[in-house]
Amino acid sequence: MRAIARRNGGRLKQDVAIRKHELVADEPRDGGGLDEGPSPQELLAASLASCTAITMEMYAMRKGWDVGDMTVDVNYEPAQRGSPTRFEMIIKMPKEMPEEQRQRLMQIAAKCPVHRTLEGEVMFDERVELS
Repeated sequence: MRAIARRNGGRLKQDVAIRKHELVADEPRDGGGLDEGPSPQELLAASLASCTAITMEMYAMRKGWDVGDMTVDVNYEPAQRGSPTRFEMIIKMPKEMPEEQRQRLMQIAAKCPVHRTLEGEVMFDERVELS
């Protein structure tokens, strides 16, 4: 998997390319950007929310469950001195869903690839290439 970011203009705005898709990342005005796209931290929260939702939907489809409309709401607070990064995830499920399905889907939610990546050990291989 690969993502490429390249500055767009003279400020903080970045054009991001992922496969054949393009999106924009920027910082809010109070962070020095022009607020022309979500911030990288907001994209991280969106990655966790969407991965969780997709993982639960895929599991439900395999089981033949009609789960109706589910929503995954993620709030992200970056680490501060003395406190870790915090993710608050609220999964909204239809009240008609059987309790057994709700419990199983909550177990599956924690198995999404982004969730596992954020929980696990991460390694970086960084280098500079001159062009």
